[in-house]
Amino acid sequence: MRLMIIADDLSGAADCAIAFASLGLDTVVTLDPSHDTGAAQVIAIDTDTRRLSSSEAAARTVAAYQKSKAGQRLYKKIDSTLRGNWAAEVAALQALAGLAIVAPAFPATGRTTHEGQVLVHGQPLETTETWKLEHADQCADLNIMLETAGLRTAKLTLETLRGDAFVLTEHIKQIAKGDSQALIVDAETSEDLRRLAQVTAKMSEGLFWVGSGGLAREIAGLPDLFDSPSQDVSFMQRKLAPILVLVGSLSDVSDRQCIMLKERAGIQELTIMPGVLRKGPAYAAWSEWERRIGACLKRGEDLLLRIGRDETFDPAEGALLSASLAAMIRPHFDKVGGLIATGGETARAMLGAVGIGSLKLQCEVEAGVAFGRPIASRDGYRPGVITKAGAFGTDHALYASWLHLSNITEPANVAEGSVHFPAKQGKKS
Repeated sequence: MRLMIIADDLSGAADCAIAFASLGLDTVVTLDPSHDTGAAQVIAIDTDTRRLSSSEAAARTVAAYQKSKAGQRLYKKIDSTLRGNWAAEVAALQALAGLAIVAPAFPATGRTTHEGQVLVHGQPLETTETWKLEHADQCADLNIMLETAGLRTAKLTLETLRGDAFVLTEHIKQIAKGDSQALIVDAETSEDLRRLAQVTAKMSEGLFWVGSGGLAREIAGLPDLFDSPSQDVSFMQRKLAPILVLVGSLSDVSDRQCIMLKERAGIQELTIMPGVLRKGPAYAAWSEWERRIGACLKRGEDLLLRIGRDETFDPAEGALLSASLAAMIRPHFDKVGGLIATGGETARAMLGAVGIGSLKLQCEVEAGVAFGRPIASRDGYRPGVITKAGAFGTDHALYASWLHLSNITEPANVAEGSVHFPAKQGKKS
């Protein structure tokens, strides 16, 4: 089997696809479905539709699907906290791909589904900081969101999911043959998602998966589903050169991750306010910020670069701010030995600015945090890249990513206090 993953942002595409790469499958994440992905067994496409209108997002998603090769199965990756135009995209795909098996749960990261409602560490999604930041006063009910997008829904309860396998299979078959177009699946554990993967992967009825990285991990682990692994999962040892950490997310999760990174790695931090990025290169302060970034990287110093927030900040301008930040970094990117990008818009903007269109994924730093290397770039320069969704991961995620790119083992006494590493010199080839 070969698999096409369609995601609405880059970090989402990577955190879903890394489950397959970690098991040795040849896995590629690409910014454009027209790029040559070779003989990859798993291809994850970032359609960059999260900030588009629902109709534009649906059209772009269908266009990506229509480029799929014969024999590929479809996994529509959605955000585990339901951000973006996911329901409209699923509705558009359903007409072409059959019954949508909707299971957004990712128990390893605290996301579960109970009675069709998404919970984050047991808290209703609507009450979380992540939801309020972008969707204040909007409904987060799976059934309502799908029905609003025009789909007829059915529900799969935990009792049925955990019951007899034959009964479960027949239940899903009957739904697929009926008039329902989307099956909403409750799941509270990885074992629940594994049972769903085992049953649906064997079915010949027309269906496709809709989920986060949680269900993807269980599909990846199914025996004999894919051809024999062909990827060499080893990775090159990093030479001494600066690591650039870009954080476009303003979530509390990202704040905690940055605090730990600074405390333990002793990394320098620069925070650029949106006003500078909105005005662009013509703004007087732009050249000074660009100079500071370049000077730090030229000295071989690792750098944490963040987008700040002001009174007029709007989450909808994330792509614009990320593009400006990438333009500011671009003249100095050849000095970077490794890139860590938090937030799909931030990662896509930086890779696009330097002509990196696809990443071959190699391993997972922690759940949903993906490491890969560019297949090609405009200037032939291909540093290691780690991507992570903004409001995602443990407090340790950025520090663990920094350790990985630095090829450093975490010190045994790290819990006793801050650990500072010497500045690195030199340039990675």
